[in-house]
Amino acid sequence: MQRGQSHLGNPFLSPDFTLAMGEVDRRVRVAVARDGDGIAGFFPYEERSGVGAAVGAWVSLCQGVVHRPGASFDAAALLRACGLHVWEFGCLVARQPWFDPYVTLTQDAAVLDLADGWPAYLRELRGRSPKFLKSTLYKERKLGRDVGEVTSAFAVDSADEFALLRAWKSQQYRRNGRPDRFGRPWVVELVERLHAVDNKDFGGVLSMLYVGGTPVAGHFGLRSRTTLIGWFPAYDPRFAKYSPGLIQHLRMAEGAAEAGLETVDLSVGAGYEYKEALASRTVPVSEGVVRRRTARAGVHWARTEPVRLARRAVLGTPAIHRLADRALKTYGRRRSR
Repeated sequence: MQRGQSHLGNPFLSPDFTLAMGEVDRRVRVAVARDGDGIAGFFPYEERSGVGAAVGAWVSLCQGVVHRPGASFDAAALLRACGLHVWEFGCLVARQPWFDPYVTLTQDAAVLDLADGWPAYLRELRGRSPKFLKSTLYKERKLGRDVGEVTSAFAVDSADEFALLRAWKSQQYRRNGRPDRFGRPWVVELVERLHAVDNKDFGGVLSMLYVGGTPVAGHFGLRSRTTLIGWFPAYDPRFAKYSPGLIQHLRMAEGAAEAGLETVDLSVGAGYEYKEALASRTVPVSEGVVRRRTARAGVHWARTEPVRLARRAVLGTPAIHRLADRALKTYGRRRSR
């Protein structure tokens, strides 16, 4: 089903991701939908007392029904069959019209097109974002002159370097006033399991940037046969003036192209200038909540809707979003000190 429909080729929709989540969280389920022609689709979800969420919702960057071409579903009937009163989604894959009435916010994900190879993408980037590319390449050369030779690796199997990347990311979360994903044991167990998987259909990819052989930036993402998903980028803050994260993203894209991947999906790019600069195009990503007409769904609405409305107002108003972001970073810096 995924191979036959490119928009479903996201590795977060892969059975491998759902199986890995099922090994770290007993609440993971998969509904198998059938019709007169056999299996019509698969609906992975997590269940908490009748309230459903996407599998690995706190870290997942793509959700939805993986289905046979042409299949159609009724969202309320799907939930009823699963025993769910509510299903919340945060990164709904495109072309799932049965969930359209329940979408509350749509944002654009930044996508790099590598199907024609690295030289073609680089030419396109130079024409679209010349200042960004020139500045990033200049900082890469300066880093090489000031510190040491700059090199990169696309797929790294080092457990020590993966642990170093997670430590950088945890520090970044705290500096920015965000919850530390890697402060949760199940997230660490999940990504370590995924890092151990490496095949052309699915796997965790650790890419690293080095200066004089020392790691200075890195990224851990998931890949499918055609797509690499941006997930956990981080860098050593001691080298911040050289923008090692930008250099690493550029070299990661080069490595992905050389590995035969056709796209790099950096997820939602609002407020991230580097994503907007690198993107060849954007694709819509939606969030929302499906509720059946039940008492339990009503209680869920009363408990969660005020927060959802406030978040939508922040994300939908750039000035408020910038103010909130600055407030979180100020809080993070104080907490770090």
